[in-house]
Amino acid sequence: MDAPVLGASGRAEATRSAPRVPVGELVFAVLMLGLGIFALVGAFTIHVPVGVKVGPTVFPIFVSIVLLGSAAAVLVSVLRGNRAEVEEGEDIDPDARTDWLTLAKIVGAVVAHLLLIDVIGWAPAAAVLFGVVAWSLGAKRWWLAFVIGLALGIAVQVVFGGLMGLSLPWGPALGWLGGMF
Repeated sequence: MDAPVLGASGRAEATRSAPRVPVGELVFAVLMLGLGIFALVGAFTIHVPVGVKVGPTVFPIFVSIVLLGSAAAVLVSVLRGNRAEVEEGEDIDPDARTDWLTLAKIVGAVVAHLLLIDVIGWAPAAAVLFGVVAWSLGAKRWWLAFVIGLALGIAVQVVFGGLMGLSLPWGPALGWLGGMF
């Protein structure tokens, strides 16, 4: 129950107590811990060619460790009762509820991206991810988001898949580009 306190005018005013454990921040910290563990396990499953001193696992292991450390720090902070402070200049409503539908759309886009990479190729799967996330966040010209996503996907494909030799599948639609790089 909220206890009345005396305000500046000397009258009793009701105060609203903050929740003890902010569920949204706690869910975020736990999800980031899970993602860090998943990434670390995945990093150790990467095939490293024989004789390579600095292999393809160095960066994913580094990112996983940073992610795990950050998530653990956030989790400890949340459990100690620390809450993120809202800046005065931010144009947000601190009491607004989480938009779970938008969050579900974005999570679905990430899952679809992971499932589509081998089926349609990296760049088209990246276009789907970029487009669905932009649409979920309220893009007015959703079709342009898919075009931009495809352009960015092809750029990543060329740089990382073609020039650096990482295995990003071209897919059936863009397979003809694979021989160029």
